[in-house]
Amino acid sequence: MTVPSSTYRLQLRPEFGFEDARAVVGYLRDLGIGAVYVSPVLEATPGSTHGYDVTDPTRMRDELGGEEGFRSLAAAAREAGLGLVVDIVPNHMSVEVPAANPWWHSVLREGQASAYAHHFDIDWSRGRVLVPVLGSADDLAELTIEGDELVYAGHRFPINPQTVLELVERTLTPREVHDRQHYELVDWRRGNTELNYRRFFDITTLAAVAVEHPEVFDDTHREILTWVNAEEVTGLRVDHPDGLADPGAYARSLREAAPNAWIVIEKILHPGEQLPASWPVEGTTGYDAMRELSGVLLDPAGEATFTKLAERLGVRTDYAAVEEEARRLVTDKILVAEVRRIAALVTGVDAESARAAVAETMIAFGVYRAYLPEVDTTWSDAIDRARSRRPDLDAALTALDEQVRADPAGELATRIQQTSGMVVAKGTEDTTFYRFTRFAALNEVGGSPDVWGLSLDEFHRLAAARSADRPATMTALTTHDTKRSEDTRARMAVLSEVAHEFADTVASWTERCGIDDPSLNLLAWQTLVGACPISDERLGDYLLKAARESKLRTTWTEPDEEFEKSVAAWPSRVRDELGDEVEDFVHRIEAAGWSNSLTQKLVQLTAPGVPDVYQGTELWDFSLVDPDNRRPVDYGLRREMLARFDEGLMPDLDLSGATKLLVVQRALTLRRDRPELFEGYRPLAAEGPAADHALAYARSEDLVVIGTRLPVGLEAAGGWGDTTLTLTDGEWTDVITGTDVSGGQISLSALLARYPVALLRRLGD
Repeated sequence: MTVPSSTYRLQLRPEFGFEDARAVVGYLRDLGIGAVYVSPVLEATPGSTHGYDVTDPTRMRDELGGEEGFRSLAAAAREAGLGLVVDIVPNHMSVEVPAANPWWHSVLREGQASAYAHHFDIDWSRGRVLVPVLGSADDLAELTIEGDELVYAGHRFPINPQTVLELVERTLTPREVHDRQHYELVDWRRGNTELNYRRFFDITTLAAVAVEHPEVFDDTHREILTWVNAEEVTGLRVDHPDGLADPGAYARSLREAAPNAWIVIEKILHPGEQLPASWPVEGTTGYDAMRELSGVLLDPAGEATFTKLAERLGVRTDYAAVEEEARRLVTDKILVAEVRRIAALVTGVDAESARAAVAETMIAFGVYRAYLPEVDTTWSDAIDRARSRRPDLDAALTALDEQVRADPAGELATRIQQTSGMVVAKGTEDTTFYRFTRFAALNEVGGSPDVWGLSLDEFHRLAAARSADRPATMTALTTHDTKRSEDTRARMAVLSEVAHEFADTVASWTERCGIDDPSLNLLAWQTLVGACPISDERLGDYLLKAARESKLRTTWTEPDEEFEKSVAAWPSRVRDELGDEVEDFVHRIEAAGWSNSLTQKLVQLTAPGVPDVYQGTELWDFSLVDPDNRRPVDYGLRREMLARFDEGLMPDLDLSGATKLLVVQRALTLRRDRPELFEGYRPLAAEGPAADHALAYARSEDLVVIGTRLPVGLEAAGGWGDTTLTLTDGEWTDVITGTDVSGGQISLSALLARYPVALLRRLGD
C-alpha cells in the first residue's frame, strides 16, 4: 500500500469531467499534492452535479467521459507520480429515473422474479413496491400508456411482460394497467409512512442496496475493483458506512478485495469515540480532525456573551432539548416507515409500545450508531437514556434490549443500528444545526455545538493519539458536505474574540433589519459576516435552504411562500438599510480571520494524518453549504500565482489569498518530498507573556510547526513581546519564507513578523 502524502478533492460533474480533471493534474503536482481524489465516477442520474446518485455500478459515467476518459485521467495521474483516490457509494443507488438504473428497472418490471429483486433492501412480504411520486392519490387519473411504459408527469415506468401481452389482446385503462404491476405509485405522504424499501435518509429516490450479500457486493464493486487491482486507483473513500448492515464486515470484505488500497471511510466520530479496532481501514475522512483544528482557535471567553445574545434575540440555548425535539420530529414525522418496520420486529409487546421504544432509543443515541457485538457501550447508553426519559416504556425497552442482545446480527439489531444514524444525521446535522444557532461555527459535521472549543493541551493530546493510532487517516478542513468552508469558519472564530462588539452590533442590526425567525436571524448575521463579500443570490439561496432545513417556519415539502419571499429579499434589504456597516465590521476583523485561516491550514497540512485539500481552498474561499461549495474553480489564476512563487514572489497577507497558496504549496511539497520529517508528534510550549497564543509542535527532531491563536487578543496585549520558543541547536530555515534561524531560544516576534505561521526545518547533510 502507498499512503498518499496528501489528497486534493475534485468535484466531478458534467461540466467538469475526466478530461478537465486530467488537465489540472500538472497543477496539483506543482502544488505538492500526493493524490488526486475525485467524487463518485460510476454512472449516475442524468445531469447529476455530485455523483452520489449512482444508477449503474458496472460502468464509468458517460457524462464525465466514460471509461476512456477515466483511463486518461488515471494515466495522467500515474505519469505525474500522483495516486488516484475514488469516492464509492456502497449504501444506495438512485431510482429517480428507472430507465437509467437497469437493476431497478428490472425490479419494477419483473418483481420478485427479477435477478435484482434482492439487490435492494425491499420488504417483499408487504406486496408491491411503493413508489412515491404522486402529488395525491387522485393523480392516478393522470396516468397514460406509451408503448410498454406507464407515464405520469414526465416519470416513466416499465409495464411487466404479462400486462404488455394483455394490451395486445384487449384494451386496458391506465389504472387497470397500474393495478397489474409489481409496483404501486403513491403520494409522498403515504410513501413516508408505508414505504417498503429502505432509503438513504428521507430521500425516496435513493434506494438502499443490500451490499451485505456477497453476490451484491461483487456486482456493485466489480468495476471499481478492476481499476484498484490494476493499480490505477490507489485509494478508496467509502461514503456513509453507517447505513450498511454490518460496516465492520463490509470493511473486511473491501480490504480482502483491495488489499493494497488506501481506504478511508466517512465515519463521523463524536468526541471520545473511536473506530472499532477490527476495521481494517486507515481511518476516517477527517471530520474529527476538523472539529479539533477549528476548536483550538476559539476564545473560551466568548461563550457566555454569545449565549446571552442568543437568549436576548429569542434563540433557544438548551441544546439537549432542541436536539431531542428535532430527533423526535424525524422519528415521528419523517422516518415513520422505517420506525414502523423496525418496531414490527419487536416481540412480546404491543405495536405502539414497540414503536415508541424503538423511536426513543434512536433519539437517545449519543453517537451515530452502535456496532454490536464489538462495541456495546453506545447501545447500553442509549437504552439507559431512553429509560430515564420514558420510564413508562421500561417493559418495551427491556424487550427491545434483550432481543437485540440475543441476536446482534439479526434483523432487528441490524435495522435499528442502521436507522439510528439516519435519525441522528437528519435530527442533529440537518435540523438542530439550523435551530441551535448560538454560534454557527460550531455547527459542523462531526461537531458538538454545545461544546465551546478545545484547549491547547487537549488538542496536542488528540494529535499525538492520531499519530500513534491511525497516522494514515484523512484530515479535513472543508469537504463537499461541510456546512461552511474553512475560511468562513476561521473568520467566524474571530467573533469569539470580539463577542461583546458583535453582540451589540447584531442586536442593533436586528432591530432595524431582522428576520422574523430568531434562529434564522442569528444564523444570517453570522453567515453574512463570515462569508462577506457574498452576492445576494448566494446568500438568499443559503438562507432559504437553512430555513427549510430548520423546519420551523417552512419546509421542503410544505413551504411557506410568503416567509420564503421575505428570506430571499433579506440580503438586498440589508444592503439598502444598513449601507456599508456590515463591510466595515468585516474589515475590522478580516486580518485576524486570515491569521486563523493560515494557522489552521498549516496545522492541518503538517499534523498527523493525510491532509485533504478541498478544491479551490488553496486560496481564500468563503463558501457555504452545498451547492454553494461546488462552484467552478479558477485554476488558471492559481497556476499563475504558483509560477510567480518560482520567480521569488513573497506575497503580502491580503485579499488575494496568495499567502495561503504559498503556505499550502510549501508545506505539501515538503511533506511529499521529505516524508521522514513527519513521523512523530511532540507538543512544544512557548515561554513568555503571549505563550498561550502559540500553537507549536515538532513532527521530528528536524521539523517544527508554529501557528498563532487568538490574534485579536494577541494584538490587544501588544503582540508577542519577548515570548520565545526553544529549538534544538543547529541551523534552521522557515520553509515558507526562506528565513534562516539559529537554534536555541528564538523570538516569536521576529520569526512571525511577516506571517502568523512558520514551518521550520533543521538544515543538515
